[in-house]
Amino acid sequence: MRRSILIAAALLIAAPAAAAPQDDFRRLLDEHYAWLLKQNPISATALGVRDYDDSIGDFGEAANAQRLKESNAFLARLNTIRPAQLSAPDRTNRAILKRMLEETLEAERYGQRKMLFTTYYGWHQGFAGLADNVPLHTAADYRSYLTRLGQYPRMNDANLKVTSEAVEEGYVLPCSVLAGYDKTIGGVITPKVTQSRFYEPFTRARPGDVGEQEWEAMQRQARIVITEVVNPAYAKHRDFYLMSYAPKCAKADSISAQKGGREYYAFRVRTETTTNLTPDQIHEIGLAEARRIRADMEKVAKDAGFASREAYIQHLRTDPKYFARTPEELMQASARIAKTIDGKMPGLFKTLPRLPYGIREIPAEIAEGTTTAYYGQGSPESGLAGTYYVNTSKLDQRPLWEIPALSLHEAVPGHHHQIALQQEIDLAPFRRNFVSFTAFTEGWGLYSESLGKEMGLYDTPAKKMGQLSYQMWRASRLVVDTGIHSKGWDKARAIAFMKDNTALTDANIEAEVNRYISWPGQALGYMLGNIKIRDLRAKAEAELGGKFDLRRFHDAVLLQGSVPLDVLETQIVEWIAVEKARPGLRG
Repeated sequence: MRRSILIAAALLIAAPAAAAPQDDFRRLLDEHYAWLLKQNPISATALGVRDYDDSIGDFGEAANAQRLKESNAFLARLNTIRPAQLSAPDRTNRAILKRMLEETLEAERYGQRKMLFTTYYGWHQGFAGLADNVPLHTAADYRSYLTRLGQYPRMNDANLKVTSEAVEEGYVLPCSVLAGYDKTIGGVITPKVTQSRFYEPFTRARPGDVGEQEWEAMQRQARIVITEVVNPAYAKHRDFYLMSYAPKCAKADSISAQKGGREYYAFRVRTETTTNLTPDQIHEIGLAEARRIRADMEKVAKDAGFASREAYIQHLRTDPKYFARTPEELMQASARIAKTIDGKMPGLFKTLPRLPYGIREIPAEIAEGTTTAYYGQGSPESGLAGTYYVNTSKLDQRPLWEIPALSLHEAVPGHHHQIALQQEIDLAPFRRNFVSFTAFTEGWGLYSESLGKEMGLYDTPAKKMGQLSYQMWRASRLVVDTGIHSKGWDKARAIAFMKDNTALTDANIEAEVNRYISWPGQALGYMLGNIKIRDLRAKAEAELGGKFDLRRFHDAVLLQGSVPLDVLETQIVEWIAVEKARPGLRG
């Protein structure tokens, strides 16, 4: 009896000490998430937190230094909490938060952190999409929107100052990727203010809590702010680019040619792939994948009645029947495929997100220089649907046979399905709303393209070649990205490799290679993530046999949110063990 009492007393004494680290960690998560919302006020608004509706955030070196100081403080607190003191879910949360903070701090060691834009994205285009990323339902929403428009010069000036410092220090994009870049800036300024992307919200139906006179006053204010505040800031940016940036563009295409560039590229490879693979190893993986896919392409070409892969690809690239004649025709074809996929989703997934998605054209001022499509996430809290953006420029470069693979990747079951699910599942808020590992997110997008076979979408040789070309595209990225930034390739060699191996059209190849040059390492995550998911599926199928359920496997991958690839592997191995112990019924 006494022994039992002593044990009970010891447990009572030990309980608070054991609980304290868990409580400390939860407080840390709450404080860090509140900090993230304050640092990202536009995202906070989209997430339904209205405390920062009058802000677009702080920019420039002073603001960045303060964020680094605060990130260091969070990391120091986190390091006092040992993983063994936490629950299993919080051990994962801790590992991901630690990775985020450490990578944020490490990025500051490199001068390349001052390179604030790529051919794919810049602050000017991010801000131009403001109306697509915040709720605009009430008078308060519109007043917030107008306030934020008025703050753009502050954002622009701060970012131009940092960019000016980058120019002086030699951290600039290569000349080879910058043709027409000024149009992405100056193109935001429209001949008539009412045609501006910034004015579009004021062409919508008047909110129910806004009277007619107040609505007219808001419309007048919008025209004034756009004309007198926003447009001059864009003109200033365009002039800076043309007169101060473009003349000092880099002659070399490789980031490794810059001071500290080789070390910076190694950092980028680690962060984008969540692996310890070297550029040389990734290059070899890419070459092996390209050989495998090339053999599959040869078979499809022969099945289509062509003597070679090259002959079939030439036919696909040049026959007018494979191309839309108008932007509307391309949008209709994309929408039809997307809706067809929607109807097949329940057969491959047990859990579907509530949030829908729409389809829109990529804005005209960036369309000619950007990728063939992309996804913009929505917000359940603010009533914003996800958006599948389709490029309707250069119609003779947008083949219809690419649409199935493209739609699977950008909409469902690719980005919209994965990201919308992550927004709804029970995760720590920072992971639900601010975490996206490229290798997982883009690896899932690429894996999703392969599901078109199970959906019956690749029902012609042309569509099969489209899917294989997209696989080859991502395999080629492993070769081209590492070739440029680690092996001294120039843009011409990269384009030649892409043209020889993929069925992509010239405009897409040009835009893509520009992207790899200006955004080192990002493109590596797609194929490496896809390979990991593909291998884990094969492992599950082999070990579970007749008990393997593809719908349950997909849920196991997705219902944990975006994670590093090593974490994904651990979790799927654990899931396989649980599945083995389940009764033999499929559910």
